Amino acid sequence: MSRMSLFPEAPACGTSNRPSAAGASDSRPAWPRRVGAAALLALAASVLAPAAPASAQAVVRGKYGDWEMRCETPPGASREQCALIQSVAAEDKPNLNLVVIVLKTADGKSRLLRVIAPLGVLLPAGLGLNIDSADKGRAGFVRCLPSGCVAEVVMDDRLLEDIKSGKSATFIVFETPEQGTGIPLTLTGFREGFDRLP
Repeated sequence: MSRMSLFPEAPACGTSNRPSAAGASDSRPAWPRRVGAAALLALAASVLAPAAPASAQAVVRGKYGDWEMRCETPPGASREQCALIQSVAAEDKPNLNLVVIVLKTADGKSRLLRVIAPLGVLLPAGLGLNIDSADKGRAGFVRCLPSGCVAEVVMDDRLLEDIKSGKSATFIVFETPEQGTGIPLTLTGFREGFDRLP
């Protein structure tokens, strides 16, 4: 499939988009494959740049537990793009925060999970995910922007069902190879919100 992507397969931020050889002994499974989406970048930028003009910001269309559905029409798009979004911070490190974004692609064929972590995280270690204490593996960071570094995956049916039926998720970011910090995220309202995404 020939597809233009803002997140190309080439390494970004001085690292590959897959866990490094140092993590090769890690027996945990990788998250499903990832894909870029220009519309989501515009949506994430509006979420991360509150100082932008109101016309450039996504509109909140609904609230489902701790999740918000935000929608906007990206430049050049013929229709509105919506995503579920939740912002969370580490309990003991309030400056270590994540923006978690879930959406369906414009063609309706894929479901994306994108997490934006702050600059300064250890990129080769990737981003870990546990759902209700079950290890789901790691995803590589694919690109760094001025607002943070992005990890993203295409959610397969199994991961999507785990998230829909789960009570909580924990994303693990690494600041050093030995120091991972778990950032909890509630999944309350996710199923309802996701089922209402256009």
